[in-house]
Amino acid sequence: MAAPSGEISVTCDDFLEFQEALKKFRTIDDKIVYQLNTAIPTSSFADKVNAGTQCKSLYEELSRGHVQRENAIRKCIQQVSQQVAKLRQARETDHDNINLLKQLRKEQTKLRLMQQEMNVEEVVRDRSLKIFQERCRTFYKPPASS
Repeated sequence: MAAPSGEISVTCDDFLEFQEALKKFRTIDDKIVYQLNTAIPTSSFADKVNAGTQCKSLYEELSRGHVQRENAIRKCIQQVSQQVAKLRQARETDHDNINLLKQLRKEQTKLRLMQQEMNVEEVVRDRSLKIFQERCRTFYKPPASS
């Protein structure tokens, strides 16, 4: 259910495809409560499962997914920003080109949507980490840098 351990692959050309890829890689965050319920034993099974190890493993998986998605979003924002800059330069030399203006507006819209995805990613990350902290705080303390 989690994102692969390597760099995730998202396309920056089509925003809907980009959004679908991110949605697929957010599965671990969407199912955080289920993951915690299966990782943390009830008091009757506490001696059979090491909750600290389970929480640490889940935290590492969450962190890896957050970093990968954030890097993918940043990469796309940078790529689309460069495209917008190129179109703006072309627009300065060719003010009367309507197709160029349409393409510029389309790329600017895509850029705004991708920037909004960064905000969505922050909300998803904060929600997941809050739930994680509530359930795993007695078993595992994540590093302070996160």
